Amino acid sequence: MKRFSMLTVLAVAWVALLVVASACGRDWEEKQADGYKLIVQPNGPTLGYTSVPILNIQGRAFKDLNRNGELDPYENWRRPAWQRADDLARRLSIEEIAGLMLYSAHQAVPSPEITDSQRKFLAEDNLRAVLVTTVASPEVAARWNNNVQAFVEALGKGIPANNSSDPRNETSATAEFNAGSGGQISLWPSPLGLAATFDADLVRQFGATASKEYRALGIATALSPQIDLATEPRWNRFNGTFGEDPDLDTDLARAYVDGFQTTPGIRTGWGAESVNAMVKHWPSGGPEEGGRDAHFNYGKYAVYPGGQFRAHLQAFIKGAFHLRGRTGSASAVMPYYTISAGIDPDGKNVGNNFSHYIITKLLRNRYGFEGVVCTDWGVTHDNAGIERFDGKCWGVETLTEAERHYEALKAGIDQFGGNNDMGPVLEAYRMWVRDFGEDAARERFEQSAVRLLLNIFRTGLFENPYVDPATTAALVGNPAFMQQGYDAQLRSVVMVKNHDKVLPQIPGQAGNDEGQARLKVYVPQRHYPAFGGRFGLFGAHPDYWAYPIERTLVEQYYDWAETPAEADFALVLIQEPYSGTGYDVKDREQGGNGYVPISLQYLPYTAEFARAKSLAGGDPKETFTNRSYKGKTVTTDNADDLNSVIVARKAMGHKPVVVVISATRPFVPAEFEPYADAILVHFGVQNKAVLDLVSGAAEPSGLLPMQLPADMRTVEEQAEDTPHDMRCHVDADGNTYDFAYGLNWQGVIRDARTRKYSKRF
Repeated sequence: MKRFSMLTVLAVAWVALLVVASACGRDWEEKQADGYKLIVQPNGPTLGYTSVPILNIQGRAFKDLNRNGELDPYENWRRPAWQRADDLARRLSIEEIAGLMLYSAHQAVPSPEITDSQRKFLAEDNLRAVLVTTVASPEVAARWNNNVQAFVEALGKGIPANNSSDPRNETSATAEFNAGSGGQISLWPSPLGLAATFDADLVRQFGATASKEYRALGIATALSPQIDLATEPRWNRFNGTFGEDPDLDTDLARAYVDGFQTTPGIRTGWGAESVNAMVKHWPSGGPEEGGRDAHFNYGKYAVYPGGQFRAHLQAFIKGAFHLRGRTGSASAVMPYYTISAGIDPDGKNVGNNFSHYIITKLLRNRYGFEGVVCTDWGVTHDNAGIERFDGKCWGVETLTEAERHYEALKAGIDQFGGNNDMGPVLEAYRMWVRDFGEDAARERFEQSAVRLLLNIFRTGLFENPYVDPATTAALVGNPAFMQQGYDAQLRSVVMVKNHDKVLPQIPGQAGNDEGQARLKVYVPQRHYPAFGGRFGLFGAHPDYWAYPIERTLVEQYYDWAETPAEADFALVLIQEPYSGTGYDVKDREQGGNGYVPISLQYLPYTAEFARAKSLAGGDPKETFTNRSYKGKTVTTDNADDLNSVIVARKAMGHKPVVVVISATRPFVPAEFEPYADAILVHFGVQNKAVLDLVSGAAEPSGLLPMQLPADMRTVEEQAEDTPHDMRCHVDADGNTYDFAYGLNWQGVIRDARTRKYSKRF
């Protein structure tokens, strides 16, 4: 009996050994990828790595990121993301947390190699949030990402880089339509163009498509959407918004974030296709006084003469923070540069990034936002002059750079945009220790670290931050994605006039004696005046004349007419009026205050109806506070666009003149509308889309996401913070160019969209 018992014990022990041996076996497959290794396991996530050891825990693979031979909680992919973030935050030094709080200046990627400056801020400053701008190609972007990830994997706790991007899917007029062959990335309308579709499902589809492309490029955070309520028509960032209506803005903001952040089929919504959405700009940069932009000192103030501050919060609190998808809320927020004049009940007039009321009392406490708050770029840097494009430290100009970091931290900021150097962050930490003690300082920094790490854990970067260059090349801008973007472009164009139904101009139906002959179209050249670029930097070019559309493209639809006399119709392509940014150094040098009007008309404009006293003003570099420009005159750089319409009308006689205007914000149509038989308004599409609509290959379906004013008086008299408060242009056919107005071939569009959003129907 004893012998039998002993054999039984031995048998049980042997079985146990077999079980243990089986449990300790490798239940995964490892293979060599292009520049990195992959571990594929049926009962766990795919791991990508280059140099870290791999731990075998009960047959499953885990990355030993800190190389201590143990499975620490933050390395354990079986744990919830918030637990892992909390564990890692406690393990980090203050220097490592300070690095997480940095967000790099703009980084171009011309080659796969990491630059010396990038190596420095990754290794010496512990920076992990990298803002990527232009890339040489999708494959180059993928290889650069992999090189960055391999580099940081070998450092410290093995924290991956969280690469990010500003919007990169917008098209240009001259971009080739290449849906069949693919492209560098899918091309979609601008946000204002997406708004013109009035279609939240389309915007969600855009987010889902763009997020796949972003992740294939190695990008896990989008510095978008820009959901500022664009109630000020002169603002030069109007085109980056979803327009001026709070309800439309809310619906599209929610759809955009849902599309970007949601990985289908995952319980939490977060996964390998998720891209963190950093919505901007809290609490809205839309109501800039006089339309001047806060990238410059002269545009630092947002004003609320209509008392509509709450309307500007709606797209955040009811849209981006209240998702229908499983991720629940946008993962990050960027405040704008502006001083929200008169909003802080304590009377503290500082930029939003330094406002404890704006960040902590409102965003955090009242509206419950728990994600990352990242400053806009350069707010802690010095500002050298009123018109200089450098630091944007509004309201805290007299503080040192370290003191500005400290003020932002006290306000509730987690991360500093455009700062590659952890030195000022460490100085701010020492200030916190000085004022509140070491424990409080450590707690405050860990609080931000958890938020920042959570966005890296939830997107799966700790498991696999690498991308396959071949897959990237095949996926980004693939034919299906290109077609989606092009179809959206067609739907974003708004037809506001079609007198006597002159459109479509069907190519095979000439208006003369040959019924089967192709129509002939006359396209006048356009004057492109010398331009300093957006914010004085982007898109600069010298003065020149050129055709605004490619002749070879036009000839796919129509015969090219050299003169108006031989043409069946004229196609005049113009851009909205541009008169500057609201500040003129010459005016200041001649004894004025420097402030001038921003005009939305082509003809010279005198600000007869402007305020005699500005609502906000003041700066340490100015000896006055009144920024009024009443009585001053400005001219428009591109007045020749108006002339080209008038000249075409005279030359064409009774033959149709079709005007296509590219717009980034509202404009005054009254100057050219009487000379046009048909008018199409677009917000950034390829020229082929224009021709498809003009020729009838597609039908216009867009609606105005904004009002088009009757004149500049109504622009001056509207309140910067109030939607739908301008008198709108009424054309020769009696149609009012109001929000949610548009035409199709049958006439004024009245459908589910107008019933939901229009204030008129």
